[in-house]
Amino acid sequence: MSERNDRRDFMMKAGLGAGVAGLGLQAAASLRSLVPNVSYDAPTTVKVGLPTDFPDGLKFLPDQRLFVFREGKTFHAISAVCTHLGCTVRAEAMSQPEVKEVNGLKTQLTHRFLCPCHGSRYEGDGRAVSGPAPRALSWYHLSIAVDDGSLVVDLAQEVPRDFRLTLA
Repeated sequence: MSERNDRRDFMMKAGLGAGVAGLGLQAAASLRSLVPNVSYDAPTTVKVGLPTDFPDGLKFLPDQRLFVFREGKTFHAISAVCTHLGCTVRAEAMSQPEVKEVNGLKTQLTHRFLCPCHGSRYEGDGRAVSGPAPRALSWYHLSIAVDDGSLVVDLAQEVPRDFRLTLA
């Protein structure tokens, strides 16, 4: 009879263990279902076009809320999102371009930026001059796509204001 009790105890423990394991797996599956498999966030790297699509000067890209500047073979990108409350700033052409030193690089400034929502004003390099804006407009990293030669902006990688992409 002792052998029969041992066998019964073993079967009870095995059944209880299987039940606990099943409940644990079901709980894990339920918790995992709360985490989506798809990210609905906008991509951080965006192809904005071939370098030849950009004229010398400024081009506004409304879908990315971005200004891309070109001086010959040199490019840089500045955010069009006001640092105060996120409105889209607009560019205003200056009557006379200015040459200023930005982080040690001479830069020709042809535009300034104005926020239509609350009046923040920015220099042509994105530096906040007046208004409620707490900081300068962001500059983003630019690179060239290997597959088709398009300009690629990384909206998650801010760069210093002296960053330039110069093509060979």
